[in-house]
Amino acid sequence: MEDTLEDLFAVIENRKETLPEDSYTASLFTHEKGENAVLEKLGEESTELVLAAKDDDHEEIASEAADIVYHLLVLLSMKDMDLEDLEAELEARR
Repeated sequence: MEDTLEDLFAVIENRKETLPEDSYTASLFTHEKGENAVLEKLGEESTELVLAAKDDDHEEIASEAADIVYHLLVLLSMKDMDLEDLEAELEARR
């Protein structure tokens, strides 16, 4: 999982730098709503995860959880944070 998160975060950082026109990730960094676009997506995906959990839909739970992780990583990148910041906080809570 660690490699998957690191690879995904590297792609997000690359899209942030290069801003390819056909990239959903890049569009989040240039959206007219600014970071609110990502914050709204996090709220939306959180609601969808809760509903999937309520329905005990394991496939949908995994899908919505992945959407939350992805948008969280975009938010971390927007705030000039990285996985080490997240990891340090999680380690401190152990």
